[in-house]
Amino acid sequence: MRKVDTFRALHRNRLQDDPLVLPGPWDAVSARVYEEAGFPALATPSAGIAAALGHEDGSTPADEMFAAVTRICGAVEIPVSADVEGGYGLAPKELVERLLEAGAVGCNLEDSEHGLLKDPHRHADWLAEVRYAAGDRLFVNARVDTFSYGDGNPERAIGRAALYVAAGADCVYPIGAPADVLPLLRSGIQGPLNVFGRLDGEGPSPTELGELGATRVTFGPGLQRAAARTLREAAGRLRTQT
Repeated sequence: MRKVDTFRALHRNRLQDDPLVLPGPWDAVSARVYEEAGFPALATPSAGIAAALGHEDGSTPADEMFAAVTRICGAVEIPVSADVEGGYGLAPKELVERLLEAGAVGCNLEDSEHGLLKDPHRHADWLAEVRYAAGDRLFVNARVDTFSYGDGNPERAIGRAALYVAAGADCVYPIGAPADVLPLLRSGIQGPLNVFGRLDGEGPSPTELGELGATRVTFGPGLQRAAARTLREAAGRLRTQT
């Protein structure tokens, strides 16, 4: 079975309290750690990779992002989906080719640029071109930024999601959606629903997010930032000993 088929199958027939949990590796070492821990697949965070490469979120050059994704995909046997932000201005065919060359089985694509929401109809047309170029070779996760850069209206998020699903998106990601609106989003969105999970204990657990409607849970740069905090603490302890 192809890795992309394995990845797609992981989203099907999930129990309500058992969403697909996808840790976010930022380099080969972290990817191997998650694989060894038993996770069946991974989803890279663009912000986490940016931090690891010394860039601000959203400013990583395309070549550096694809090189990082290539290293991550090559370090593990399990499927890896890649967050490639807004596509770096690449034509759909080239974007798909570069993702496949990197070894990714899927991609996360945003519907905002520089903090502003894109026109949803134009974005849907672009997603349809990506879908056509990819065929069944990539799992497309369409991010909906209504709660990050819009007015946070759930109905508008559902409307944007419907356009993206009709364009061929395999999954929809209303990033930043409050937990209390997840049941409404679940009832109004067809197909798998990606939900952002927090690691600080301030939000619902992955199991609880699943009960609220999440098909899968990702964490953005949360794990990379947690690792950086641990390293900072270790460095501080080491410094006091010298």
